[in-house]
Amino acid sequence: MHGPTPPLPLPTDRLRFAMPPRHESAEDERRHRKERLAGALRLFGRLGFEDGVSGHITARDPEFSDCFWVNPFGMSFRQVTVSDLVLANRDGQVVEGGHHVNQAAFTVHAQVHAARPDVVAVAHCHSVHGRALAALGGLLDPITQESCAFYEDHALYDAYSGVTVDAEEGRRIAGVLGSRKALVLRNHGLLTVGDSVDAAAWWFVAMERSCQVQLAAKAAGRPVLIDHRQAVATREQLGGDLVAWISYQPMWQDISRSEPDLLT
Repeated sequence: MHGPTPPLPLPTDRLRFAMPPRHESAEDERRHRKERLAGALRLFGRLGFEDGVSGHITARDPEFSDCFWVNPFGMSFRQVTVSDLVLANRDGQVVEGGHHVNQAAFTVHAQVHAARPDVVAVAHCHSVHGRALAALGGLLDPITQESCAFYEDHALYDAYSGVTVDAEEGRRIAGVLGSRKALVLRNHGLLTVGDSVDAAAWWFVAMERSCQVQLAAKAAGRPVLIDHRQAVATREQLGGDLVAWISYQPMWQDISRSEPDLLT
């Protein structure tokens, strides 16, 4: 006797797979970036990346490329909505919105955006494990699949000059970042960039988690390094902004569905 006929595979064109959306107008793209920015800030708040008034995510405006949307100074990440976001020009002057911006943080962001026209978003927060690695003045080692995404694609800004308020310091930080996706700011914390808010946010989350794993592994013993060839190959597979965008979507779905008021 023959058993039942097994079901046939579905055509791949009937399966859904999210890709970054394309918008026909600057207005639609602006709304999209602001929604993702508010969502990323709330997620960072959930994950404990907020520390007082420190920490920012900026998103370049799609029409006015030297202006950037940013979280309001002094407002909890967990409470930010789209309508709370502030638009500031490259000099940190508010051109839209009802709140101040943190000038010290914005100076760095503005210089990174100026040096990297390919970058849509910049994320920097004083996360716990990022600060711990920064205090050691080190970089991420290729000890996990996730940390390989940063292999030879992040750098150490090996200086600390207090709270950054001048453009020259911001330019130096942007210079060390170069074409890479991330920085360890010695004695300070982490900074990541991406061609979308989603990518920059994912790189920050992934980098913070990689810092945590590295610190735990070194505290327990001597981590085994992934060899150069395999680390490069893994970075080529996992280290692109499209992969970061895709990896971030479950987090976006979680925050946007559980806290839909962020879109107001």
